[in-house]
Amino acid sequence: MTSLPSSVDVAIIGAGAAGLGAAHALKHSGLSTVVLEARDRVGGRAHTIMASPDVVFDVGCGWLHSADQNSFVNIAEQLDFEINKTLPPWRERAYGKAFPKEERDDFMAALDAFYDRAEQAAKVAKKNHRDSAAGLCLAPGNRWNPMIDAISTYINGCELDQVSILDMDAYEDTEINWRVRRGYGALVAAYGASCPLALNCEVTLIDHSGKRIRIETSRGTLSADRVIVTVPTNLIADAAIRFDPPLPAKVEAARGLPLGLADKVTLALDEPEALPVEGNLRGATMRTEMGTYHLRPFGQPCIEGFFGGRFAQSLEDSGPGAFAAHSIDEIVGFLGNDFRRKLKPLAESRWAHDPFARGSYSHALPGHADKRAVLAAPVDGRLFFAGEATSPGFFSTAHGARDSGERAAGEILALIKE
Repeated sequence: MTSLPSSVDVAIIGAGAAGLGAAHALKHSGLSTVVLEARDRVGGRAHTIMASPDVVFDVGCGWLHSADQNSFVNIAEQLDFEINKTLPPWRERAYGKAFPKEERDDFMAALDAFYDRAEQAAKVAKKNHRDSAAGLCLAPGNRWNPMIDAISTYINGCELDQVSILDMDAYEDTEINWRVRRGYGALVAAYGASCPLALNCEVTLIDHSGKRIRIETSRGTLSADRVIVTVPTNLIADAAIRFDPPLPAKVEAARGLPLGLADKVTLALDEPEALPVEGNLRGATMRTEMGTYHLRPFGQPCIEGFFGGRFAQSLEDSGPGAFAAHSIDEIVGFLGNDFRRKLKPLAESRWAHDPFARGSYSHALPGHADKRAVLAAPVDGRLFFAGEATSPGFFSTAHGARDSGERAAGEILALIKE
């Protein structure tokens, strides 16, 4: 869309998966809509690039988690996107001698035992109505605790001391994980192509004091009867978008659901046949400050590195290129100095420094698991909220975000019907 409308029935803030889900749900409702997006593209934290002529790289989300319940699976089929159902490399496909099988089995047993304790702790927390940090479920003195914490940074975007045990228990995981060959971000972009979009349109104020809602943007002002807000929680918590009158309950909820940090890097791999397709490389490092590496995803001549939590933040703060430099050093440490000449940086994410994300995906701080419902609740039948942080069981996922947008649109349609 090249021009900004002066008035619509429903304005949707954010063209990530949630905003696009809402727009699609309203497409045949007879209501005029527009999706206001601060970036020059759709997709939000779902973004695919060609890192090189022969490497497709999902800078953001890359896996169709809980694929048997993931709404993007049907969308991919409808849009003729190939789905790859190859098993993830996380457990069974370790490569090299950096993490010998005996130690790997010992680690996996410790990880499974941690999850068993966490499940029991969540039952007690529900019964007593008293939340706690998931980190309390680590076995005191266990040699694998730092690596279990590292796994949390990949899954939650933060270490276990910041994770609500009730929220962790609420996450729905069917353990079926597929991928999109052309990229998850490319799929989300194709899904949004038919939506009414206003790009490069940063929203700064939502004034709901009058009969109609006034929205101030970098491209001008428009009014709407109803608004669906789908922006990341960190933007609400930081007042990047202001509400007039203020919505302190929403700001407080957003602060209890901060975006953790998970970043990725891709490295070009010369002589790729030296490594297995879809392999996993990780060392028994006994520390949380570590990367995990996906060897030759889809058979491509590259290695993808994944980092999370405080370590990812420290690498981001070190400046562009820090992920690639650390990854190359770590991989060379695992596989030998000969690999240094075979690796070349291609691309990396820096989501904490992205002004329209300020993180990767939400986690609930201990004591704040109930804030997802608080954030999702409509205000005065005119302001509605969506996004992965509002999903009760599929938070931190693109399909959880998409489904929440559909839910918010449904709330509007139900009110109109009444």
